[in-house]
Amino acid sequence: MYAIVEIAGQQFKVEKDQKVFVNRLQTEEGKEVSFDNVLLVGDGDNVTVGAPAIDGAQVGAKVLKHLKGDKVIVFKKKRRKGYRVKNGHRQSLTEIVIESIATSGAKKAAKAEKKATPAKKAKATKSDDLKKIEGIGPKIAETLAEAGIATFAKLAKTDAAKIAEIISDVRGNHVTDTWPAQAQLAADGKWDELKKWQDELDGGIEK
Repeated sequence: MYAIVEIAGQQFKVEKDQKVFVNRLQTEEGKEVSFDNVLLVGDGDNVTVGAPAIDGAQVGAKVLKHLKGDKVIVFKKKRRKGYRVKNGHRQSLTEIVIESIATSGAKKAAKAEKKATPAKKAKATKSDDLKKIEGIGPKIAETLAEAGIATFAKLAKTDAAKIAEIISDVRGNHVTDTWPAQAQLAADGKWDELKKWQDELDGGIEK
């Protein structure tokens, strides 16, 4: 039996016990995860096609590990302009192993999970706009969130050197020395004090 399923914005053809690399998932390593956006299920000569998804179908998997893909180099050049830009990027990935393919029961399981743990789900989706910290842009905010730092409080408790290590693959020179202190002011709601300090900063750096 095989299935075509959408996982983290990508479509994969999967079979039981198959290992797949997908875009980074928020599920912890060793935990089980399920996907109910199943577009097609094939079992021998029997093929079921969804419209667009199959009602009740579900693919179960287990998260093996989180990792980063191979570095991709993007080089841009303009002739006779002296313009050359070289960027590197490593995609954040998750390796999973497919444990089951079911053609029914997904909706009931999803409803039961939602009913049993509403508070936990609400807590998991809570995050702050880290771009309000001077020196943090969209890419850095995304990278920090992938590392589990999605709130001002967590950023404030993270050492500047650790932050620099987490964002080491983000292009540019980033000085993180003031970020925890800025985050602490934001977490405490001291926006006027934070704004006054940020006016004296240059890209998150003391002038």
